[in-house]
Amino acid sequence: MGETDAMVLASQVLTGLVAALHVYFLVLEMFLWTTPFGQKTFKRSAADQEATKILAANQGLYNGFLAAGLVWSLFATEGLAIPLRVFFLACIVIAGLYGAATAAKSILFVQAIPAAAALAITLAM
Repeated sequence: MGETDAMVLASQVLTGLVAALHVYFLVLEMFLWTTPFGQKTFKRSAADQEATKILAANQGLYNGFLAAGLVWSLFATEGLAIPLRVFFLACIVIAGLYGAATAAKSILFVQAIPAAAALAITLAM
């Protein structure tokens, strides 16, 4: 496997991992938000989780769209795959930075940094 092939594989694997994370976020925010697991994950009371479940479901849906875009980039034609991947990874980095600045610092580590790593590898190809 040549260096270019290794970079392509690394981009695909990291992109797949970021997509999987966003599918997890979708499930957590749309389906597990008001469960004890959701309460523990977000360190909020049952009442807080219940009051925000519609907002969380909407946020989860957006995470699903981001995951779908990344998966699309893994199966798109050669000319479309990289632009799609760059666009969706950049969106996730920006959203992660915003979330870290406004909601929880942990978002930097679970969302922005993994996407930034995938983006960096993709751009380096």
